[in-house]
Amino acid sequence: MEKSSPFSRRSFVSGSAATVAAVAASMSHRFALAEEAAEKAGVGGKINHSACKWCYKDISLDDLCTAGKEFGLQSVELLMPEDFATLKKHEMHCAMVSFPSAEVEIGGKKKKIGTIPNAFNRVEHHDTLVEIYEPHLKASADAGFKQVICFSGNRDGMDDEEGLKNCAIGLKRLMPLCEKLGVTLSMELLNSKVNHKDYMCDLSSWGAALCEEVGSEHFKLLYDIYHMQIMEGDIIATIKDRHQYFSHYHTGGVPGRAEIDETQELYYPAIMKAIVETGYVGYVAQEFIPKREDKIASLKQAVGICTV
Repeated sequence: MEKSSPFSRRSFVSGSAATVAAVAASMSHRFALAEEAAEKAGVGGKINHSACKWCYKDISLDDLCTAGKEFGLQSVELLMPEDFATLKKHEMHCAMVSFPSAEVEIGGKKKKIGTIPNAFNRVEHHDTLVEIYEPHLKASADAGFKQVICFSGNRDGMDDEEGLKNCAIGLKRLMPLCEKLGVTLSMELLNSKVNHKDYMCDLSSWGAALCEEVGSEHFKLLYDIYHMQIMEGDIIATIKDRHQYFSHYHTGGVPGRAEIDETQELYYPAIMKAIVETGYVGYVAQEFIPKREDKIASLKQAVGICTV
C-alpha cells in the first residue's frame, strides 16, 4: 500500500471549511458596510431613490411618503393620476407612472387591454392602447412626471419577430405625442420562467432590438434586475453593454423577490456602481416584497444598500 499523501481528505475538508468560513465572513463584512450606509441613506450618493407602492399594500401612500422622506426616498411609483395630489402634498416624485387599462371585447372574448398579458404585440389591441394611453400620458406630463410603463403582452403562440414588429407599429403611433410632451414610454423586461409565463419582452436583447425598431429616444426599457437575473444573468455586463436602452431600474432579491441584503445572491452595491458609471442620472426603484414584519425598516435598509 502506498503512503498516504499529506494532502489527505481530512486536510482537504478542513481547508475547504476554512475557505467557506472566510468567504462567508467576507460577504458578511461587505453587507455590514452596506448596512452602515443605511444609517446615512439618501445622504449624498449618486442614486435617486424610488419605491414601488404595490409592495407596501398595507401602508398608505401618505404614510409611505412621510416615512420614506426620513431616509432619502425621493419618489413613490407605479401610481395612477388620482394619486398625484398626495405625492405633490409630500413634494415627492413619481419616477414611473403605472399603466392604463380598458376592458374590451375582441373576437367574442373580453380582454383587459394594457395589462402585462394583453398589450402592444397584437395589432388588434393598438386602437384601444392609443385611446387609453393618450390621456394618461398627458396627465403624467401635466403633473411633471416623465416616464410611463408599458408591456409587450404574452406570446400566446406568436413568434418573437412578429411580436417585435407589431409592438413597434403600435408604439410608433404614440411617439409623436411622447416627443411633444417630453414623456418616455418604458417597456418592462419581465421574466417568463417564474412570475410571468409566456411574456414576450423577457430578454434584454429582444428589448434592445425593439428600441432600435421604434427609433425614438422616447421609447426605452425598464430594466428589472430581479427579472433579468432569473432570465439571463450577467447583470453588470448587460448594464454596461446596453445601458443606452434603459431608462429606469427596479431591484428585487433573487431568489424569492424579498429583501436585497445578504439573504440573496446579488450584491447590489456593485450593481449600483455599475449603473452610476454609465452616466445614469435617473431613479432606481425598490421593487422587492418585504418578508420582515417591519416593512419600512426593510425599505430603509435597501435604500442604504443602494446609496453609492
